Amino acid sequence: MCEMHFPPTLAPGARVALVAPAGPLRDQGDLDRSIANVSSFGWVAVPGDHALERDGYLAGADDHRLADLNRFLRDDSIDAIWCIRGGYGAMRLLESIDYHALARRPKAVIGYSDITALHAAVGRRCALVSYHAATARSDLTELTRRSLAAVLAEPWETLTIADPSMTAVTRGAARGRLAGGNLALVAALAGTPYMPDLDGAILLLEDVGEAVYRVDRMLTQLWLSGALRNIAGLAFGRFTEIPDDPTNAQRPLERVLDEFAARCGVPCVSGFPMGHVDDQYAYPLGAIATLNADEGLLVVER
Repeated sequence: MCEMHFPPTLAPGARVALVAPAGPLRDQGDLDRSIANVSSFGWVAVPGDHALERDGYLAGADDHRLADLNRFLRDDSIDAIWCIRGGYGAMRLLESIDYHALARRPKAVIGYSDITALHAAVGRRCALVSYHAATARSDLTELTRRSLAAVLAEPWETLTIADPSMTAVTRGAARGRLAGGNLALVAALAGTPYMPDLDGAILLLEDVGEAVYRVDRMLTQLWLSGALRNIAGLAFGRFTEIPDDPTNAQRPLERVLDEFAARCGVPCVSGFPMGHVDDQYAYPLGAIATLNADEGLLVVER
């Protein structure tokens, strides 16, 4: 496992950039809520110039979204980059991101869903831990707020995540680097230079709005690509808003996940507290962690 580095923690007064590298905001209210969320932690919000733009399903033209992102990566006064929303579009920027600037001046990159693409690229190109966590426009629950503060702004040696919804699919314990995020994005990155290195990893996967057969197809793609052959552990998060289909009764999601857990033959849990849900834990992707499937625990090391 390559050595990964953590970005500095965020002190009061830290300058947090707000960017929309993927899908468009709904309206000014999304940006206002994002600014308020940053301020609620005692940080200073710095919105991107193009954050409110729209180009169909994208938050503005590629060059404008990229300009905001690279501007903040190159600005040494910026301490973190908090993505306002997911959607789709971050993959379109990966070839042109200024990774050298981020490696020179590490800073926290925060978000989930489509932001999985940025996490994967930052890990591969910069060997930098990034944070799979709530997007900036989210209505932050108390759990989400506590988790963000604990991971981003407080000193810690280990983090323990336990949730009664976690159930063992394959028993045992595994230790490795945290990797993954949104299944659709991880599958889409297969075969690209930005695909996360999953050898020896604890792979976290979640998704939203995907039919069971599509989840099956994406997991099959990852298996056939060889990406799953050497993982250390597997944690299936929440797969929400699954479309109704008569075939779901014959081949429910649980059966598909069980099949792939058996194929991988590693410790595995389902119901992991991660996904398109209100309560969002913050996961430091790239950090070393131990998954204990028997006890339903994830312990992350700094």
